[in-house]
Amino acid sequence: QVQLVESGGGLAQAGGSLTLSCVASGRVLSINTWGWYRQAPGKQRELVAAITRGVTNYADSVKGRFTISRDNAKNTVYLQMNSLKPEDTAVYYCNTRITLISSWGQGTQVTVSA
Repeated sequence: QVQLVESGGGLAQAGGSLTLSCVASGRVLSINTWGWYRQAPGKQRELVAAITRGVTNYADSVKGRFTISRDNAKNTVYLQMNSLKPEDTAVYYCNTRITLISSWGQGTQVTVSA
């Protein structure tokens, strides 16, 4: 079992920046993949960024603007979001996977105004 707590969401203007943090506890050493997903109103949850054994991948819509990173000593994964757009408005969820078992955080709201 992994427990995840996100923070760092809020309101930003278009072109601005926000950094999301997610602290993990529990079976942290067994985690294969750390990721961030988002869900906008009326839309399906989608992968934003993930990191597996140091290899990152990003949704096309955020490439060049968002950066996922980890701090192993703090059991924390970050999502640095730059050049924010109104279409980035969503609830952002931290996710970890141990093989096929996923754990989710409670979500943090990000709202980007035009």
